Amino acid sequence: MTTVYDVPQDVLITRLAEHLRHVSQVSPPAWTVYAKTGSHAEKQPAEKDWWYTRCASLLRKIYLHGPIGLSSLESDYGGRKAGYFLAHHRDGGGSAVRKAIRQLETADLVAKQGNNGRILTPKGVSLLDKKSTEIFRELAKTRPELARYA
Repeated sequence: MTTVYDVPQDVLITRLAEHLRHVSQVSPPAWTVYAKTGSHAEKQPAEKDWWYTRCASLLRKIYLHGPIGLSSLESDYGGRKAGYFLAHHRDGGGSAVRKAIRQLETADLVAKQGNNGRILTPKGVSLLDKKSTEIFRELAKTRPELARYA
């Protein structure tokens, strides 16, 4: 069976974001229009629907590294602070990670595993594996060497 490891991450995240647009429990809060994604960013994201992309990216990251905690996710979504002085790493905004994970928990895609962090539920794993299989089959049509694995 095809998994997240077998497909390009940008294609997978785009497809997951499209799927999450139709999930009623996942919707961007009102502040996402104005907010930056962390103290390292100078402006808010250029993409209007960045919330769905962030949620899809969180699902993939939890699939790969779960159980994973919020502080690790905030660090992963951080970046280099721009400015005159020497660059330093800044963590990403915690609210964007926390609220997205809460919505994914409400949609029954992510679950808390005690004090260890968040993991994907069987429904979440199934969703990512299904999307990965679809993507891999499409790639196999254009690349004949992959056809035997599809």
